[in-house]
Amino acid sequence: MSIKDGILAEIKRETLNTGRVLDNLSNEHWNYKPHEKSMTLGELASHVVELHNWVHHSLSKDVFDFYADYTPPKAASVEELKAELEKGLQKNNEFVNAQTDEFWLTNWTLKAGEQTLSKMPKLGAFRFIITNHLIHHRGQLTVYMRLLNIPVPGNYGPSADEK
Repeated sequence: MSIKDGILAEIKRETLNTGRVLDNLSNEHWNYKPHEKSMTLGELASHVVELHNWVHHSLSKDVFDFYADYTPPKAASVEELKAELEKGLQKNNEFVNAQTDEFWLTNWTLKAGEQTLSKMPKLGAFRFIITNHLIHHRGQLTVYMRLLNIPVPGNYGPSADEK
């Protein structure tokens, strides 16, 4: 068993979880936002999918700079997000399979221009910056779903909408 085996299992599981959430969404509520400071449902769903793609996009670099390396997603529909999630899964699997265990222990830096936001091994960045971050925002997205009376799928066991 190698580090990448664990990462691949986590990527597969979290991608399936996000796919189940997207399966329950429609474009009807794309512009919904529960509060003036909140993202719209479409923006939040786009951010969740985008975070999946950070595995191959940001961890392929030793330094990821928001100002130089980041463009916010501009998806216009749930269908676009589903396609992007599927395409990203393939890219993530290819990327992770090409890495050695030593790769995951090398340093990674998150910057905003000259400001260093975080420094950690790439394995830590995978867990903290990417996976935990997307789980947090996917949780927010399921709250939007609950507020809109959209059935919420269980991600780590059954939800109140599943028997």
